[in-house]
Amino acid sequence: MINRAVLTGRLTRDVDLRYTPSGAAVGNFTLAVDRQFTNQNNEREADFINCVIWRKSAENFANFTHKGALVGIDGRIQTRNYENQQGQRVYVTEVVVENFALLEPRSANNNAGNSNNGGNNNAPTGNAPQNTNPFGNPNTNGAANNNNQNSGDNQADPFANNGDSIDISDDDLPF
Repeated sequence: MINRAVLTGRLTRDVDLRYTPSGAAVGNFTLAVDRQFTNQNNEREADFINCVIWRKSAENFANFTHKGALVGIDGRIQTRNYENQQGQRVYVTEVVVENFALLEPRSANNNAGNSNNGGNNNAPTGNAPQNTNPFGNPNTNGAANNNNQNSGDNQADPFANNGDSIDISDDDLPF
């Protein structure tokens, strides 16, 4: 059987991070995912998809994202039900996140500086958001990312006006 969900969207609110009685972290959030087409008024609609993420990934996700952040998630769809306080049966469908990627630099959002760990080098993944590209492959050159953050224009070409040639060996190519 195949049960995969791959989504790209924006967080509708900050991650609701809680802990189970046994100490496992669990984060709940809603992802707004644009539809591919527009409605009759030529407006693009969105689907709001409930997601849940567990353990260390939940802590990292909550620490490095905030409302409006563009993220990609990979997981599986899960359904569950429970009885609420009024005795009614409630059915829930959600995506259980197994992997995620931060799809824009932290400095692209106004609230990014406020959610920074204050220079704490003991953060769960250090500078993971700045070192993660949209394809999920971390950059190993943290210095280049720090210089890029201060430039104010994160879309600028890092090799423009450099004049140096770039040597890439066949071993560095992914194909």
